[in-house]
Amino acid sequence: MEKKIKLLLLHGPNLNMLGQRKPEVYGVESLKDIEARLAAAALAHGVELSCFQSNSEGEIISRIHQARDNEDGLIVNAGAYSHTSLAIRDALECCERPFVEVHISNIYAREPFRHHSMISALAAGVICGCGTQGYLFALERLVRILS
Repeated sequence: MEKKIKLLLLHGPNLNMLGQRKPEVYGVESLKDIEARLAAAALAHGVELSCFQSNSEGEIISRIHQARDNEDGLIVNAGAYSHTSLAIRDALECCERPFVEVHISNIYAREPFRHHSMISALAAGVICGCGTQGYLFALERLVRILS
């Protein structure tokens, strides 16, 4: 029997405010809406999906460490930590699992400090500016990589 692919959907700070925070930038879907849509897509692909969100850098790092033993790949929207956290970058590197970085907005059309991501160089792919549809693209990419 073929092993079922296990993915982690990881959300960083302030993403629990989706649907309420700057809907003109991030859309009107809540985090729960995104997770439900992605869970349905994962099921259709025969993939097991776990979801995690934290506003705490340390909790995010600990969950990435757990992914090394529990998941085959990750979909990561580290939020503002994408631009600032060497610690999350190092955790992703030591996790040794492919991940796709997702940004709902086009980070290159925003403030200059958002133009650089600390984690992009490690990512199997980077998707930005596609709204919440980017999560579906990331799921499909990881399924292809891991199949």
